[in-house]
Amino acid sequence: MCGIVGYLGHREAYPILIKGLQRLEYRGYDSAGIAIYDGDTIKMSKTKGKVSDLIDCVKAEINTKGTLGIGHTRWATHGVPNKVNSHPHYSNSGNLVIIHNGIIENYETLKKELTKRGYIFHSDTDTEVLVNLIEDIQIKEKIKLGKAVQIALNQVVGAYAIAVFDKNKPNEIVVAKLGSPLAIGIGDDEFFIASDASPFIEYTKNAIYLEDEEMAIIRSGKKIRVRKISDDSLIDPYIQELQLNLEQIEKGGYDHFMLKEIYEQPSAILDTFRGRLLSDQAIIKMSGVEDNMKRFLNAPRIIVVACGTSWHAGLVSEYIFEDLARIPVEVEYASEFRYRNPVINENDVVIAISQSGETADTLAAIKLAKSKGAFVFGVCNVVGSSIAREADAGAYTHAGPEIGVASTKAFTTQITVLTLIALRLARAKGTISSSDFRRHLLELELIPEKVKTALTTDDIVKTIANVYKDSRNFLYLGRGYNFPVALEGALKLKEISYIHAEGYPAAEMKHGPIALIDEHMPVVVIATNKGHYDKVVSNIQEIKSREGKIIAVVTKGDTAVKELADYVIEVPETIESLTPLLTTIPLQLLSYHIAVMLNKNVDQPRNLAKAVTVE
Repeated sequence: MCGIVGYLGHREAYPILIKGLQRLEYRGYDSAGIAIYDGDTIKMSKTKGKVSDLIDCVKAEINTKGTLGIGHTRWATHGVPNKVNSHPHYSNSGNLVIIHNGIIENYETLKKELTKRGYIFHSDTDTEVLVNLIEDIQIKEKIKLGKAVQIALNQVVGAYAIAVFDKNKPNEIVVAKLGSPLAIGIGDDEFFIASDASPFIEYTKNAIYLEDEEMAIIRSGKKIRVRKISDDSLIDPYIQELQLNLEQIEKGGYDHFMLKEIYEQPSAILDTFRGRLLSDQAIIKMSGVEDNMKRFLNAPRIIVVACGTSWHAGLVSEYIFEDLARIPVEVEYASEFRYRNPVINENDVVIAISQSGETADTLAAIKLAKSKGAFVFGVCNVVGSSIAREADAGAYTHAGPEIGVASTKAFTTQITVLTLIALRLARAKGTISSSDFRRHLLELELIPEKVKTALTTDDIVKTIANVYKDSRNFLYLGRGYNFPVALEGALKLKEISYIHAEGYPAAEMKHGPIALIDEHMPVVVIATNKGHYDKVVSNIQEIKSREGKIIAVVTKGDTAVKELADYVIEVPETIESLTPLLTTIPLQLLSYHIAVMLNKNVDQPRNLAKAVTVE
C-alpha cells in the first residue's frame, strides 16, 4: 500500500510530484502530502483525502518553488486517515523529512525508548517513530544521514520503502527498501524516486529497482551509491531500460481505467500467448517451463499460493492442471499458508500468482516454500517486481499496466498463462492426445476474438445493471471451471459497488444459501453448455420455484435456460477449460455499470489498494 514519489534535479519538483502522486493513487488514497525544499526552508502541505484535495491545500498553503521534494499518497495502517497522520513526517528538530510505505512492527518499543529520551510524537504513525530514530542516531553518533538511516534500519522489524532528506544537506535524498517496491529513475543530472516507474516514464527510460535490504544515496551531480543495509557493502546496481509507455497508463478516452482495462482484454490475452503459442507447429514455448521441465514432471503435486482475484485464477488452474496434466493441485490463500505450518516437500512445485508481483502475503509464502526446498514458479504482471526476482523461475502475463484497483485483465491473462503451462505439461506427460492438444491450441488462439464478441453484451448488461442496482445482496453460482468465475464475479461487485455478494458452487446452493432466495434476490448463474449443464439447469429451476431473479450467462443459442431466466447474457462457444475467459467478461461489466450507476469511485474503491505490500 501507499505510493511514494521524489525528485532531485534541475526542474521544479512540484509538478513532477503531483503528477506522480496522481499516477500512484491506485496504491492508496485516504490522504496525501508533499514536502519541497527551496534552498532555505522545507515547505510542507498534506491533507486527508485524495491528491485533488492536496492540490487545493497546496494552492492555499505554500509556495511550490524548489527542485528537491518528496510526496506520498497513503493507505492507512497506523492511525486514522487525517492531516496529522498523513505523510511526509518531520523529525522533532524539523531537519529531517520522511515518506514511508510499509509497516514498522516494533515501532511501539522504539517509541517508548525515544519518548524516554525526550522525543515528542504528534501522530499515531510508525513512520514518525522511524524518522526520529534516524535523527536520534544521527545526533548521538555524529554521523551523516546515510549512515544513520542504515543503522536505524538494522534496528527495525517490518517492511519499508522510504525516502528521507535533511534540510542541512539539500542536494541529497536517501532511499531504502525491504518488502515494498522502490524504483529510481535516472535522467540527465536528475533523479526520480517512486513506488513504480509510472511517475517518471516521460522523463527517462532508465531505472534501478532496489532489491530487499538495499539503500541508495542520491546526490546532485554524483553517481548513485547503492549499499547493503546489513553490512554496508557496495552494490553495482543494474540499470534497466523501461518497456512502459505513457499511453498505457492513461485512460485513452474511457471514463475509467477499469472500463479501459476490461476492453483491453482481447489484446492483453493475445500479448500473453504471443510467441508462446505456435498452433501451426503444435508447440508451446515457455522458457521458464522448458528449463525446469524435470521439476514439474517429477512433482507429486502443485501448490498454488495467491490472494484475491489471483487466488480465483489459481482455482481455475486447479481444474486445468488436474484435468489436462493429471497433476494434483492444492490452492492456498497465501495469507494463511505461512501461518498454518503447511506440509511442504522438496519435490513440490509452488506456483505463486500476483498481478503486482509485490503482494506481501504471497512473498512470505514464497520464502517459506523456498526454505523447505520447494521449487517456486512465479506468475505476475510487473517486470522486475519482487516476486519475479524471488521466484526460481516464472512467466509474465504481459497484460500491461493495470491501474484500476479491481483487477480484470490480470485475471484473464493469469488464466491464459496457467493454461499454457498445463497444456505444455500435459503434452510432456502424454496425458493429452496430439489431436486434442492441437484443438486446445487452435481454440485458445480464437479466444481474443471471442472476448471481443463477449464485450458486445455491454448493452444488455447495462440494462440488467439498471434493474438490479438497488439490490442489497447478490448470489453468484457456477460449476466446475466456472465456480471460480462465480467467486470472482461476486468479488468484483463487492469491491466497487459495496453490494454484498457471495459466490458458491451451484450444487452447494441447496446446503444453505437457498434459504436466502426470495423475490428480491438476484442470482447470477453461469450456465454454459459445457460440463454439467443439465445439473445447472436443475439448480436454476430450484431458484425459479422460489421466485428468485435469475441472470444467466449462457452459450450463444441456448434455449433451455432462456425459458427460465429473467435475463440472459450470451457468450461464444468454446471448449470447457477456456469458458472462464469468456464468462467472466459480462460479470466484470455488470459490476462496473452498477458501481457507475450508484456513483461509486470505480477505480479507487474505499479501503482498497492495488498493491497490498503489508501483511
